[in-house]
Formats: sequence, C-alpha cells, structure tokens
Amino acid sequence: MRTVISKDGTSIAFDQSGQGPVIILVAPATATRLAQASLAATLAPQFTVFAYDRRGRGDSGDTAPYAVEREVEDIDALITEAGGSAFVFGHSSGAVLGLEASQLLGGRIKKLAMYEPPFIIDNSRPHVPQDYLPHLNKLIAEGRLSEVVEYFMTDMMLMPAEMVVQMRSMPMWPQLEAVAHTIPYDGIIMGDTMSGNPATLKKWTTVNTPTLVMVGGASPAFFHNGAQALIDILPNAKLRVLVGQDHGPADDILAPVLAEFFKG
Repeated sequence: MRTVISKDGTSIAFDQSGQGPVIILVAPATATRLAQASLAATLAPQFTVFAYDRRGRGDSGDTAPYAVEREVEDIDALITEAGGSAFVFGHSSGAVLGLEASQLLGGRIKKLAMYEPPFIIDNSRPHVPQDYLPHLNKLIAEGRLSEVVEYFMTDMMLMPAEMVVQMRSMPMWPQLEAVAHTIPYDGIIMGDTMSGNPATLKKWTTVNTPTLVMVGGASPAFFHNGAQALIDILPNAKLRVLVGQDHGPADDILAPVLAEFFKG
C-alpha cells in the first residue's frame, strides 16, 4: 500500500501493480481497493494499475465536508503520482465520478472507460426516491449503519428483501457497514440523473475525452437506455455491449476490452 495527499490534505491509499501505461480504477459504491485486486491483476501484464480506496473507505482518510470536487482532486493527486496523465476506468457510480473527473481535469485523463453508469432516464425501472439522500443521512446520524446498507440495497439496488436478510449473516456485511457512511457520497455524485429525466445528462456535453461506455448484455434495460442516452450527448464516445455479462462483469471478459480501447 502507498498513499498520496489530496489537495485538501486527505490521505488516499492505493496499490500499484504491473508495468506499462497507467490505468486508475475508480470503484463503485461500497467497494474498496481490495475489490479491484482481481481486475488489477488481470490488467497488470499490460498496464500499471492504480487501485485506490475512495475517501472514507479502507485506508484512505475522509475530510469533511464532502464534495464531488474533492473526489476529483483525489483522482488528480493519483494522476500526478502517475506522471501527469492516465487512463481511467470507472464502474457504476465510479464511472460517473470518472466522467466528472474528465470534465474537470481535461487532458490529464487520456481516455475514459465506463461500465454501466446507473442512470435512470426513463420508466424502465423505478426512480430513486426523492428523499433517498436525506433518509440515508438521517440513518447515519443516528448510527444505524446496518439500516443504511439495507436501504441502499433495497431502494437503490432493488435487491429483494429476503436476499438482503441472507446477506446480513455473511462475512461481507461488517465490511459494508464500515463504509456505509460513504453511500451518500455516491448519491451526491449521481445527483438527479436517476430521476427518469434524460436531460439531466446534458451537463456532460462538453466532455471531449475519448470515452468507451460499456453495458452487459444480460443487464436490465435501464442500464442500456442510460448508456445510449450518454453516448448520444458525448462528442467523442462509443458504446460496447459485453455479451452475457451483468452488473458484475467477469475480469477475463472486461480486461481485454479495456486493453483494446486504451491501447487502440
């Protein structure tokens, strides 16, 4: 493990592996850098991979107050450590954070790959409740972290309640509780892009970074619809469907696609 210091003084922990052009992996909600280890190992023969703990998770610090711009500064600090430019791959809400970083950091991100940004731009799935963030913050303030995770799983991820009950008895549950206070961060990153309105994506029309937007062929329709809506407004983007994959793509399917895009 190594660390960099972000602009606001927050320590950001990361693991570096491999050799070649640098890829920074931006994790989705609740995931730490350990969840990226398998993908990093698959990419390492061709790339130098930075897998990091987003602020508030794992071994990274968490300086209040939270803002999306601070998370972009964390990525910027990693890019500086990488030599001034890097490729970025983001998964789910981490993909949207990567898009924000591309908008704010410009050419420092050479190419951006996104897997299933969870935009809801129509009625193909229920919209996120309007009080989603206030309710999360209320539960956190009351120390009800297990309920935070449950609410995220059922109302955001749409997991069946009985499945969440089963998850509570698994070894992973305490790890989820440990990062539960950061779940609102991803809600802030998503903003109003899960409200059913495609116009909410237009704030990224000026992102000129070469971008690959991927979606799993076995994933629900709303992922496909959101990905297409993003492609329609980005000036330098293309879409790729990974046949047979869902929201958790297999490393041996995802890694070759990333390598082709980043090295192409």
